[in-house]
Amino acid sequence: MKIEKFIPLDKSWIIRMGILDLINGYEDIIRFLDNQQDLGEDLLALKRISENWNTDNDLDVGESGTLYRFVRFALWKLGKKNNIIKRGTLIDRDICNNPEIINWPLSKLLELDKGTSQWASIAVLMGNNDKLNNIPYHLELTYKALDHWKEQRSREQVWIPIFDNRIKRQADAFIMILNTGFTDFKPENPEDYCFAIVFDLINRKQGEEKWPHMIHHETNRFEEIEKQLDKYESEEIIDSKDHRVIQALVMKSLIDGKQIHVANKSCVGKSWPRFWEFIDYVKSNV
Repeated sequence: MKIEKFIPLDKSWIIRMGILDLINGYEDIIRFLDNQQDLGEDLLALKRISENWNTDNDLDVGESGTLYRFVRFALWKLGKKNNIIKRGTLIDRDICNNPEIINWPLSKLLELDKGTSQWASIAVLMGNNDKLNNIPYHLELTYKALDHWKEQRSREQVWIPIFDNRIKRQADAFIMILNTGFTDFKPENPEDYCFAIVFDLINRKQGEEKWPHMIHHETNRFEEIEKQLDKYESEEIIDSKDHRVIQALVMKSLIDGKQIHVANKSCVGKSWPRFWEFIDYVKSNV
């Protein structure tokens, strides 16, 4: 089953490339995003930010916690005064608002907001050279992104986009379960949690130990996936606004051969714009 055409760009990678371009005076991110179709909500937000970066206009980060922290830190660091617009679930999330953190070491930044690595990531992108042991997944991605960006620029070349291997791994595991009833999928990062929990590949305690900061995602995912799983089992409407929760439960419904009723279908566009096309494709090729 050829599913590659449904897999989105890796938004974590593209956001890092884009922020590096903006803070270093390059406009390649604008041209790149202008030429893309089926952008997820976070990359559409990056597009808006890129178009307004060198103005005094508001910077609309949408619902992206990553973009909010990256932009907020960069504005503080650069002394820029743009207002930041937050939307959706991001409005009510409890996020650090202390400009003094631009001078903090990475170890201290990693303690903020229940341990997210996003503050540390933007610090690295803006020149923090602290050395760390036990580097979190997304911070490790940041180092790889920075090395790639610098290498490409040293050759006077543009960075290379990549597609979302996390979503690809989940899609492959889902199809494997559908065809064989088995998967060897192992959750490697916070984005795997909802998928892994619905297919009994991890438990809540393990998730809380590995990724405690997930209580500050679009929802408290530990609670949200359990609440929505209960609704799924009771054949109630799935009313979550969390894209990862909806994606996981819809895939589970196909495995279980159950009807599922989803209230907020469009929210999957945050990370997987062609998700519903993927589901229709799988249904027609089983």
